[in-house]
Amino acid sequence: MYYSDEIIEEVRSRNDIVDVISSYVKLQKKGSSYFGLCPFHNEKSPSFSVSQIKQMYYCFGCGAGGNVFTFLMEYENYTFQEALKYLADRAGVELPEEDYSEAARKRADQKAILLEINKEAAKYFYAQLKSPQGEIGLTYLKRRGLSDDILKAFGLGYAGKYSDGVYKYLKSKGYKDDMIAKAGLINIDERHGVSGKFWNRVMFPIMDSNSRVIGFGGRVMGDAKPKYLNSPETAVFDKSRNLYGLNRARSSRKPYFLLCEGYMDVISLHQAGFTNAVASLGTALTHGHATLIKRYVSEVYLTYDSDEAGTKAALRAVPILKEAGITARIIRMEPYKDPDEFIKNLGADQFEERIGKARNGFLFGLEVAERNYDLASPEGKTEFMKEAARRLAEFDEEIERNNYIEAVAKVYHVGYEELRKLVIKMAVQTGLAKPVERPKQTNAKGREKEDGRRKSQKILITWLIEDERIFRQICPFITPDDFSEGIYKTVAELLYEQYEKGDVNPARIMNHFTDEEEHREAASLFHTKIRELETTAEQEKALKETVIRVKNYSIEEAAKNLAPTDIAGLQRVMTAKNELQNLEKLHISIN
Repeated sequence: MYYSDEIIEEVRSRNDIVDVISSYVKLQKKGSSYFGLCPFHNEKSPSFSVSQIKQMYYCFGCGAGGNVFTFLMEYENYTFQEALKYLADRAGVELPEEDYSEAARKRADQKAILLEINKEAAKYFYAQLKSPQGEIGLTYLKRRGLSDDILKAFGLGYAGKYSDGVYKYLKSKGYKDDMIAKAGLINIDERHGVSGKFWNRVMFPIMDSNSRVIGFGGRVMGDAKPKYLNSPETAVFDKSRNLYGLNRARSSRKPYFLLCEGYMDVISLHQAGFTNAVASLGTALTHGHATLIKRYVSEVYLTYDSDEAGTKAALRAVPILKEAGITARIIRMEPYKDPDEFIKNLGADQFEERIGKARNGFLFGLEVAERNYDLASPEGKTEFMKEAARRLAEFDEEIERNNYIEAVAKVYHVGYEELRKLVIKMAVQTGLAKPVERPKQTNAKGREKEDGRRKSQKILITWLIEDERIFRQICPFITPDDFSEGIYKTVAELLYEQYEKGDVNPARIMNHFTDEEEHREAASLFHTKIRELETTAEQEKALKETVIRVKNYSIEEAAKNLAPTDIAGLQRVMTAKNELQNLEKLHISIN
């Protein structure tokens, strides 16, 4: 969805950043800014600053910073679009409808209707659970130890013994048969007519990350098959890209998720205080799930069943999570099957202990593999270490691979160097990798120079937004063309344009970047941590050195890309070098 710069700026400007952040963080005014404890890292003394003038926030402790959109994206894990819509609703700004094609408009309208139908169905199922007809379902849930509060929080319900109950209810609300069928709640057959998909089942509404009901899971009351039944794939429900409980877990503020197999595991853990529990929806963990999880956390604790099937599922999940950049740990439930049974028998404190003892995903995989080898015999242990070496060779990063080699060597009482050599041998034999080659020094210097160039540009942009007097002294020597292509140059162009118009507003510049990653990178350009310098003279010297570095890098880049026959380009480079000499004589005042 595309929104104009004007509408984005209207939404931002009508949501004062101090008011918004105050609903999350206790702020106290000190001078022209507000300070509080940073919500993005643990601290005892306030280093989190919010500027009402700039409409920006910055933490001097962890470096987090940005505008009001950035804050919601970081705190609530919203996408830019979600943050925009939330703030638009908050300020009473009506976002314009997208200029859909007829087909696109039809799809959007259909999705809206399906979400309405699901919401109404959830209300119906919840009411049925509390009615006399739902006694069997309510008794079952109470027997499972669920409180009234948790029933309400997850919207649990009951589909009656007659399959047409929810159908008649939805028809009374004016919904048509074809749309109810597209929501996955009924089947339509020419011979038998309409029949409900869910009946005599405890119902678990499945919600997306924004708490919209997108589907249902149903647990049968009795011995009918299947025991659990999920909604089919619909225009709003993709089970491979949604997680049960995510709408609640996303705001738990824990740095990791507890990943379960079933609805009841999630609900039991939430009731016990583990509000960061989620579950895949009747399917094995997919790359779509892992990508979704990565939006919120970078560590997952797998709480799969302790039986053989659960162990295999955990082993399949670990590499999928790793590929998405997520560290996996395994919590074992023995002597109980799953988190629900464990909590009921041993309680939350014991489960917390199990979390503390969770096993590293890779090492857990080796523990399972041990069962296929006789480690008491030299031959068995040798073959096992070869298998371990083959697995270790799959780590792409050398430092990570070496860390795991060290850990495995310690666990299995073998020499680190001997195991490392075996890993290299296995990598070459299996074609997974070539023997490690040290990068040439020139390449390292090249990367270092590129990092230095971007660091200098970040520092300079941070300086430029501080004071117009600094900008006026620097702009004759530094132009947007001196910044790296992409976000750096775009930010510089927008900032220079604002200065020329006499309306400097870094918070508005960030509106230009609606892609989540670009938005976060743009935010970092305005909040680069500048080392603390005591005297004004030291600050002026550091600023001047930064300006010279940015210009020098720019000249080097231009010269490197210069064609031998480009006389005009060569002349520009020579002129820039002369200006650089003048710049070295310049005095920049920050007062």
